[in-house]
Amino acid sequence: MKAIRTHKDLDVWQVSMELVKDIYALTKNFPSDEKFGLINQLRRGAVSIPSNIAEGASRQSSKETIQFLYVALGSLSEVETQVEIARNLDYISEIGPVLGKMLRVRMMLLGMIRNVKEVR
Repeated sequence: MKAIRTHKDLDVWQVSMELVKDIYALTKNFPSDEKFGLINQLRRGAVSIPSNIAEGASRQSSKETIQFLYVALGSLSEVETQVEIARNLDYISEIGPVLGKMLRVRMMLLGMIRNVKEVR
């Protein structure tokens, strides 16, 4: 097991950073009239996930850490919903890989929350 020195050492942070890149690539070809709509929402939501993981990892108390991890989980749920909306609007067709990565991040976040709660 490797030592965790910063949030950058967390697997969940690393995978969520990959998800950000995937969301940016996914929204690249959306209609230009979605620039301030769905594109902006998806990108901001995706960026919020690793950002909140990082902020939670820097907190001194378990309670604060858990709070930020739950915010990351909420942002993930928003992004999942918005990806489904984009698919329903026919902006994207193949969402399997990104949905798989979102599921992986969800499971990792829930595991991390559980672990932090057990350590308290």
